[in-house]
Amino acid sequence: MDTNRLSKPIEDILNKQVKKEADAAQTYLSYAAWADSEGYAGVANLLFRHSGEERNHMMKVIGYIQERGGRARITALVAPPKDPKNLQECFEKIFQHEVDNTTAIYEIVNLSQKEKDWATWNFGQWFVKEQIEEETLVMDLLDKLKIAGGPKASNASLLYLDNKIGKQEDDADLARDASVDNP
Repeated sequence: MDTNRLSKPIEDILNKQVKKEADAAQTYLSYAAWADSEGYAGVANLLFRHSGEERNHMMKVIGYIQERGGRARITALVAPPKDPKNLQECFEKIFQHEVDNTTAIYEIVNLSQKEKDWATWNFGQWFVKEQIEEETLVMDLLDKLKIAGGPKASNASLLYLDNKIGKQEDDADLARDASVDNP
């Protein structure tokens, strides 16, 4: 008996996301190693953690495909992008990566809505919220770096910023969670 409750297009797009999340984990891992070698231990710590988070996202998608009766496909990874030139470029590249991933998540949600696959649509909502957090987190990093002087930040500013980034939470504060008492 066939127990697959995923259409071929849904299974294919989810498997595409499995690869995207695996590639993202490699990118974060590569940038973490770069940051660490440049002396940014705090930034490296954050990026190493996010590499693991991307792998967790991959596992969520694999688990979902499998529990819906589909077949997760594991494919080769692409080489991570070349090292950034500086912290500004590192954060900009990460932000662009997250925006691209948001687009991919929206494609999954849009397809699931078109096919009236409400289970996949519901599953995708967790990723929609996650992408809001991911983009917000990186925008906050870019804002902090801008205040520190951007690509022309002093070594003292970068040292202070690196220390703060290394200690910050992985979750960003979202506007939808704000209130009068907690803006």
